Amino acid sequence: MDLFTDRTDAGRRLAERLEHLRGADVVVLGLPRGGVPVAYEVATALRAPLDVLVVRKLGVPFQPELAMGAIGEEGVRVLDKQLVVRLGIDEDRVRSVEARERAVLDDRLARLRAGRDAVPLDGRTAVVVDDGIATGATASVACRVARLRGAARVVLAVPVLPADRVDGFPDADELVAVLAPRDLMAVGQYYRHFEATPDDEVVRLLDEAARQRGAAEVVDAEVVDAEVVDAEVVDAEVVDAEVVVPADGHQLGAHLAVPGHPTGMVLFAHGSGSSRHSRRNRFVAGALNEAGIGTLLLDLLTQGEEDDRATVFDIPLLAGRLLAATDWVATQPRLASLPIGYFGASTGAGAALVAAADAGRRVFAVVSRGGRPDLAGDRLPEVTAPTLLVVGGADEEVLELNRSARARLRCPSELAVVPGATHLFEEPGALAEVSRLAGDWFRTHLDRTDASTDGGQERVR
Repeated sequence: MDLFTDRTDAGRRLAERLEHLRGADVVVLGLPRGGVPVAYEVATALRAPLDVLVVRKLGVPFQPELAMGAIGEEGVRVLDKQLVVRLGIDEDRVRSVEARERAVLDDRLARLRAGRDAVPLDGRTAVVVDDGIATGATASVACRVARLRGAARVVLAVPVLPADRVDGFPDADELVAVLAPRDLMAVGQYYRHFEATPDDEVVRLLDEAARQRGAAEVVDAEVVDAEVVDAEVVDAEVVDAEVVVPADGHQLGAHLAVPGHPTGMVLFAHGSGSSRHSRRNRFVAGALNEAGIGTLLLDLLTQGEEDDRATVFDIPLLAGRLLAATDWVATQPRLASLPIGYFGASTGAGAALVAAADAGRRVFAVVSRGGRPDLAGDRLPEVTAPTLLVVGGADEEVLELNRSARARLRCPSELAVVPGATHLFEEPGALAEVSRLAGDWFRTHLDRTDASTDGGQERVR
């Protein structure tokens, strides 16, 4: 019988079957805990980011071992509605079970990610990896969660699974396995060493994968200074790297992406509870990059500051950090001559508008996504940059705050309402519409030769 030595051996052999994905826009997702050592080897071979995908079963209240659904992070929920109706389980009881399981899920994610945000999946290929499949229930739910998080394609990859499950995963676009025995009774029987994987080992592997990935990005992007401290952008065709931006004595993490022959630079100010790894902002940034616009996704606060609720809402502080990043961009030879725009989300929108008021003519355009421009307060009339406010039609409270804030603006402005969209623009096509609106706005206004606008509208898309 063909056996794997351990999960490392299994991961390397599995990676050989996934060579066709090398060079694609892939994210490898390990199912904790045993799937992560396997996924680590796959991610290393494919030079792809590694993350965990944690799912929790939603058990029937009076029969917990029977699953009526499952949950994933960011509010994702998969529910067997037919079973729920058949068993007469009302929504209140479903919510009660979900609340209990989500607390467990959030706690586990906090321990495993250790402060890191989820790797964005929007428009990418998600490779879901476990150390093997017996029944396949968890793997199927994990594939569905990956797709609900925005993955354009889902590949399920395992070292071993039963032969009768080879064609039994409709939730995956592709299934890849090394072994498919007919007599599989337990996954562990196909490993010589199959000890439990502790949480500490999962965290170590995620840290090591992130370190390797960051180092590779710095080298590939030709960013000077291997420590990426105050990195200088050289005259390369494309830059895609983690950099560090100095601001009032702190070193702020940032992700810099510059396409060939950029026409402008957009600095992102994320909202409370988010970071430069925000999958939504990265999705929008990717669209801007494709349109020929450079982007800088910036952490406005240090990790310690993010735990202080007062600091999170300190708009003058956040605006000052954004201005420091604007000054940093001006020191980079390839970027210094590019017109600047700001993109703010949530509280970051208020910070972007205050920074734009201070920067004056240095900033050519501002876009807010589901933002809180009202937090800019008395500084709103001082903004001169053309400003686009994008709000979900179903985000009624924030929509009214945006209308009130826009009434105080004296610059050219528009309010674009995306019908049916909620605060996080999670509905199908909603975030793509935000990207299109932002791209059109920046392409129009990051043009030094034409500062005119037909603003003064409220548009329902």
